[in-house]
Amino acid sequence: MFQKLFNLRIWSLFVKEFHQIRRNRRLVVMLIIPPTLNIVLFGLALNPNFENLRLGVVDFSQTPESRNLVSAFTEGLVYRINGYYPSPDEVGRVVGIGDLDAALVIPRDYARKLARHEPVAVQLIVDAVNANTATIAGGYAARIIASVNQKISVSTTRAPVTPHMTLLYNPGLNSAWFITTGMIGLLLVLQGSVVASAALVREKEVGTIEQLLMTPAGSSELIIAKVAPIFVLLAFDIVLALTVSRLVFGVPMRGSLLLFFLSASLCVICGIGLGMMIATFTRTQQQAQLTGFFTNPPLAILSGATTPIEAMPAWLQPITSVNPVKHFAIIARSIMLKGSGFGVLYQELLALAVIAFVMISLSAWRFRKQLS
Repeated sequence: MFQKLFNLRIWSLFVKEFHQIRRNRRLVVMLIIPPTLNIVLFGLALNPNFENLRLGVVDFSQTPESRNLVSAFTEGLVYRINGYYPSPDEVGRVVGIGDLDAALVIPRDYARKLARHEPVAVQLIVDAVNANTATIAGGYAARIIASVNQKISVSTTRAPVTPHMTLLYNPGLNSAWFITTGMIGLLLVLQGSVVASAALVREKEVGTIEQLLMTPAGSSELIIAKVAPIFVLLAFDIVLALTVSRLVFGVPMRGSLLLFFLSASLCVICGIGLGMMIATFTRTQQQAQLTGFFTNPPLAILSGATTPIEAMPAWLQPITSVNPVKHFAIIARSIMLKGSGFGVLYQELLALAVIAFVMISLSAWRFRKQLS
């Protein structure tokens, strides 16, 4: 038996199959590039450490002691000063629109209390939409202030500085709120791409595309007729996702429900456009599934749906701007957790609309070209 497994005939068949696989260039590419790309992206994007968290400063003291405290926050790579603000209300507003990750408020009597050896409290305002980031940012702040206290105790017997943390939008630090609001967009795009590619590739496999070309309908009408039912069906996923996130995880809806549905619809269109694009490059559903394995993991990793984009390398962060899931995650979290409106989110909505238009236009152009 052992000899039969290694006889010349088996070996010849083995070599034949190996050469056949080697000649299938698409399969070879799928075996090499997606695993390599995904491993690299996972290693770069899923970084538990944070750098360059945007910090706003409200310095009522304006003394050398307060400037030393601000310098202590910027000595490491965790925080970088993004600006100075006149009041806690103003810096809180900037944190609310997402331009800051945290804010440091130094009281007017900071230096005077240190000189009198009295306890002095500084306020750290943190955007707690991402509970994990808020926890880590608070931990870093506590370490920095502990280091400042240690330096003070070396030179004098002054009372230590104590941080008071204010958590905005998610005071309970419920991490499920951050993950759930990010996963909604990811699921909409992935569902749209899978359903659209499967439906269009199926038409190629059974040969009904050629039959449709015999009808009086034009190519644009055929594309619209294919896309519209898929969009209507996926619209129910928006309702389903909202219902589950509310009933299971208690995620609030503090903003406009209409604005949320509008942005979610754009996200669905992006997914359909991606699925149509995949369908134009493949002829069978197996090929479409392999191509989806190449596109879907990068979409998930580089979206900020489950991990913050700030934890990614600086050179990798701009690439996320072409990811529709990233823009919808910002919109969903801002609407549901912060109650933000169109005036705050118009840039993200515009980016999502442009991505949806480009993806649908390119995929429709390629599909129309194949039909003709």
